Amino acid sequence: MKVLVPVKRVIDYNVKVRVKADGSGVDLANVKMSMNPFDEIAVEQAIRLKEAGKADEVVAVSIGVKQSQETLRTALAMGADRAILIVAADDVHNDIEPLAVAKLLKAVVDEEQPGLVICGKQAIDNDMNATGQMLAALLGWSQATFASELDIDGDKAVVTREVDGGLQTIKVNMPTVVTADLRLNEPRYASLPNIMKAKKKPLDEKTPADYGVDVGNRLEIVKTAEPETRKAGIKVASVEELVTKLKDEAGVL
Repeated sequence: MKVLVPVKRVIDYNVKVRVKADGSGVDLANVKMSMNPFDEIAVEQAIRLKEAGKADEVVAVSIGVKQSQETLRTALAMGADRAILIVAADDVHNDIEPLAVAKLLKAVVDEEQPGLVICGKQAIDNDMNATGQMLAALLGWSQATFASELDIDGDKAVVTREVDGGLQTIKVNMPTVVTADLRLNEPRYASLPNIMKAKKKPLDEKTPADYGVDVGNRLEIVKTAEPETRKAGIKVASVEELVTKLKDEAGVL
């Protein structure tokens, strides 16, 4: 079985995000970029399935700017067998929308014929949480989102999902699309020998035109603003004053 894992290049989660002065977007100048953390978990899970003998090949795919090669090389260093880069933008500030990404991934799936697609549940830059679901709909495949456990049982995937009420375990027909949540696993660090080996692993470059997909934006960012800073607290002299403020000012009682 072949496993396909989409990965995205995003601002590193340790970096404090800065908004441009004109509010047109996030400032990416000289900012450290890395693989989306949820995608890292997806790559790790695909590699574990291969190590367990339940997958034969792991293919990583990324859609975006040419610099996404670095992200794919990270996936290859972790243990993916080969990678596909679809260069869909020249400007790092141009974020390809989920529907366009899903259409491109569908084209890749049609070409590669994997038995399983594992996506991160969302990207930490836009928090759309939509690509995996859209891909499953376009393919007509089953889907299991927010996975905290994943196992393959013959032609079925057994997935434990994180839901509001706790955990839900489902069994879905394969091929299927699974989106990874934080508790699915802890990704490994790529060793230096594997980083060197990753440079020799195949990485194919494609364009949206190769798949006949239009990646034009349907959404317009009107304004980007930093969240409001937390206001300083106040001290109260008595319990009665606290209750009054909670009731009259905070409106929580």
